[in-house]
Amino acid sequence: MITFIESFKKELESEAVGTRKMLALVPSDKLAWKPHPRSMKMQDLAIHIADLPTWISLGLTTDELDFATSPYNPKDCTTGDELVAYFNKNVEKAMKDFDNANEKILEEFWTLRNGSVIYVRHTKLETIRHAFCQMVHHRAQLGVYLRLLDIPIPGVYGPSADDQQMM
Repeated sequence: MITFIESFKKELESEAVGTRKMLALVPSDKLAWKPHPRSMKMQDLAIHIADLPTWISLGLTTDELDFATSPYNPKDCTTGDELVAYFNKNVEKAMKDFDNANEKILEEFWTLRNGSVIYVRHTKLETIRHAFCQMVHHRAQLGVYLRLLDIPIPGVYGPSADDQQMM
């Protein structure tokens, strides 16, 4: 029977393919663009997506992230190539962390906090699952940004409407 860790590794490999395609399309001249005043800038969204595999590593190798003692300072990427390289580095580390993990730690708890304010407290399994959901969710947001800029969207789970037009 397949383990959770083996399943997560396969899922990360699969999701990474589509995520790379989307990050590669981020235009350097539209980094500050956002579709709505309350939306994230494209650069911030893309960096967040590229950074999300680190949350898998955090879930596997730590018991918490406290923004009061470890402020979030994401890498500054300004091109699609930089975003993909950063994402690949983070995926590689997450895969190594999966290789070094055991199923038992997935039952342990992980906490996201800012000092005494606790945002979430989940099992490490739930934390990893949440990181995957975030990756898919924000990648879809990026797809909307790209579509609104009339940039053809690549297929992630099969051909996109843009892929089919080119067939």
